[in-house]
Amino acid sequence: MKERLLRSLPKVDILLKDKDLQNIKESVDYYTFLWCIKNVLGSFRENIKNSNDKDLEKLSDNLLASIKKSIIELIQKEKRKRLQKVFNGTGTIIHTNLGRSVFSKKIAKDISDILSSYTNLEYNIERGERGSRYENLEKLICKVAQCEGALVVNNNAGAVLLTLNEFSQGKNAIISRGELVEIGGSFRVPEIIKFSGAKLLEVGTTNRTHLEDYENAIDETSGVLLKVHTSNYKIKGFTKDVPLGDLVELGKKKNLLVIEDLGSGNLIEFTKYGVIQEPTIKKSLECGASLVMFSGDKLLGGCQAGIIVGKKHLIDRLKKNQFLRTIRVDKITIAILENIFRTYLDEKEAVKNIPTLRMITEDIKEVEKRVNKLSKLLNNKNISHSVIPTKATIGGGSMPEEDIESFGIEFKGDISPNRLEEYFRKNPVSIIGRIEKNRFFIDMKTIFDDDIEELSENIERVFLERGIK
Repeated sequence: MKERLLRSLPKVDILLKDKDLQNIKESVDYYTFLWCIKNVLGSFRENIKNSNDKDLEKLSDNLLASIKKSIIELIQKEKRKRLQKVFNGTGTIIHTNLGRSVFSKKIAKDISDILSSYTNLEYNIERGERGSRYENLEKLICKVAQCEGALVVNNNAGAVLLTLNEFSQGKNAIISRGELVEIGGSFRVPEIIKFSGAKLLEVGTTNRTHLEDYENAIDETSGVLLKVHTSNYKIKGFTKDVPLGDLVELGKKKNLLVIEDLGSGNLIEFTKYGVIQEPTIKKSLECGASLVMFSGDKLLGGCQAGIIVGKKHLIDRLKKNQFLRTIRVDKITIAILENIFRTYLDEKEAVKNIPTLRMITEDIKEVEKRVNKLSKLLNNKNISHSVIPTKATIGGGSMPEEDIESFGIEFKGDISPNRLEEYFRKNPVSIIGRIEKNRFFIDMKTIFDDDIEELSENIERVFLERGIK
């Protein structure tokens, strides 16, 4: 039987032309399609060689159909390895695993020419000579943040690294023990300080640090006073930290720079929109921080970048640091950030047109409209579900205590929530939902209105293909 089944295996060129595989063939390149066919045939060949007679009988019943099904499944698996669109139904607005802040369609349209054309990235059109890639963006950031100078690097860890390397190399960077933050991917502030060439000097305790702790630590080996905003966790109870303004006064007294790592980076007074306040970049600069560093792809609502703002003469020194070359940004990052900061020139426009800000500040009635729209579409498709109240989160290491009122679609069926979550996640267009209290649901806080019809079609596909009732 083994020999018969081995001879029955279809040839590669036959499967390449098979009508049942044509739809899936069009979704991938030729070489991926060919590789999947060869891989599946090889697996079936080895399986036949190593199986007993009983297993071979089962295999022989629908050999060709089984092969084609395996090819389709492997192609779908290979497609999932690529960077692709997913539906974020988790309710986490700045989702680190799902790309953090989302850009508006307007940004995609605005930078399309830059992506497909030559640009004046390092060319001054007015003077007809080489220019700086940072010049235009720096002016815009300074206008929005109301600062003297600005510099953009590839991420906020790079911004901290560069700043400490320039101003505290071989000297002590003095920081409260309660601010030794670990960010995503196990990157830790102490390690970044060490890598920069600065020396870590902890003061205070985990829960309480006083101004005199800093003052007693200052000597001729001191480089900078470093303050790190604990944006991804909160310490409650018997606590004390030193306000930035007090640290700045100490820095002036001891002739030391005070630099602050704000982490998320925020330009909006969120209390106006009924959301807990997060420290703002402008407030840190008003308090007198020499340099402030923050991320571009979190509360700012832009792309991955580390942005440094502050005193012009200090920014100019950073521009001359040789390490800058290794962490500089490209034309795409600059184009996106120019668009984002231009939008911030009018706060109302920023809140309306930057998706991250819009989701954080929008009225609960807007979420209710979206959930009702999806519910109606699902009712028309006879998909069992119910609308439930939920709590969305901001995410991205920002405002860890802030929950936002939201609505979700809970799915019912004859399978477990875990299995349902898996089926949704492994759909050709992944739908990433949430399991809570033994129920699987999609939180509509992070679903865009333009995606609702497409989402409903993909939900229907999951139910039909998986036979969920």
